[in-house]
Amino acid sequence: MWPNPRVPYELASDRAILPPLRGKSLIVHVVMNIEYWPFDRPMPRGIIPAPHGAAPAPPDVPNYAWVEYGMRCGMPRIMGLLADRGIPASAFINAQVADVYPSLMAATVDAGWELVGHGWFQQSLKAVDDERDVIARSLDRLAQVQGHRPRAWLGCGLGETYDTPDILREEGIEFLHDWALDDLPVWMRTKHGPIVGLPYTFELNDVPVYAIQNGSTDEYLKRVEATVEIYAAETARTGQPRIMTLALHPHIIGVPHIAHHFAQALDLLAARDDTVFTTSSEMGDWFTAAQAPGAAVTESPA
Repeated sequence: MWPNPRVPYELASDRAILPPLRGKSLIVHVVMNIEYWPFDRPMPRGIIPAPHGAAPAPPDVPNYAWVEYGMRCGMPRIMGLLADRGIPASAFINAQVADVYPSLMAATVDAGWELVGHGWFQQSLKAVDDERDVIARSLDRLAQVQGHRPRAWLGCGLGETYDTPDILREEGIEFLHDWALDDLPVWMRTKHGPIVGLPYTFELNDVPVYAIQNGSTDEYLKRVEATVEIYAAETARTGQPRIMTLALHPHIIGVPHIAHHFAQALDLLAARDDTVFTTSSEMGDWFTAAQAPGAAVTESPA
């Protein structure tokens, strides 16, 4: 009996030891969620409520502008911080960004960021009429931009139906970030063969930190510092690498007072001799080369 239909349970302390990635045990994955929030639809999230106690309804100018600031000002600010330090990143990107923000899409590709599928626009797969169409259309549009389909996926809001991993695997996705349940990659089963569940994060995700939990300006830096201390101690004791995902959104991490402390977090990580910065597919390839799927996940779920 499994606690879920996709991933067999295993204590982290019982896992086989994985080799370091490029000789480094602290694997850092910088993720930027680049999303299109249509002006004529309800905003997926807001920074302030509608005035006078009214229910939010389009046009929701203040909350739209909150997000649009990230697309205009936050993106170049964070792209500059990463470029100055030679740090790679993965773009978890709505495919329609290619049509609505073409110059931003071009800048993302020019920066060498890996494009990871993240829906058509910012809408959960739970809310769409045909999730297979949304997935295929999104992957095809990103393939037109970069010359090949993405290998990895994160659902909008990490939203899935019971069929999503099966459809993603059938559409050629190898790596899935929705299941944020381990510090390391895991094998998952689908109807079309195993898929790799790659780490994501809620604890080092700027949306919970700032938009939900109302963290102080330097909260992200403090969490990175504390996470590094725990990971380093665990790795020294066990030899097992750890993955640190920095999950970012340009309208949050890209505002000046937060970007100031985020830059310090990057410098802290870059200064360590045990740190390597990676992208989704490199991390997935590292894991699949080190650990084959077990018999349990090669069987089709009921």
